[in-house]
Amino acid sequence: MDKCRQKHPKIRKYPLQSEAAEVSSIEWEFIDMTEQEEDIINRMHRLVGDKWALIAGRVPGRKAEEIERFWLMRNGDNFKDKRREYKRRQNS
Repeated sequence: MDKCRQKHPKIRKYPLQSEAAEVSSIEWEFIDMTEQEEDIINRMHRLVGDKWALIAGRVPGRKAEEIERFWLMRNGDNFKDKRREYKRRQNS
């Protein structure tokens, strides 16, 4: 009685990064977060790293993409000039 077991395809809850649609960072707008949201994001990032979906589960009303974009814009070297310009416009 040899029955071949058929492999079932793995079902992913979240798409791989290579499967996700990319958006040019030039088109990104700054995301305003409350101090409480920023604090949660910073603490969770220290604990779990860049698992954005997990962090988004702790921040009500935010998607993983928003949190990742916020993190990259806040901490990424590529956005230093944009951050300065954004702060200047807010203070004016």
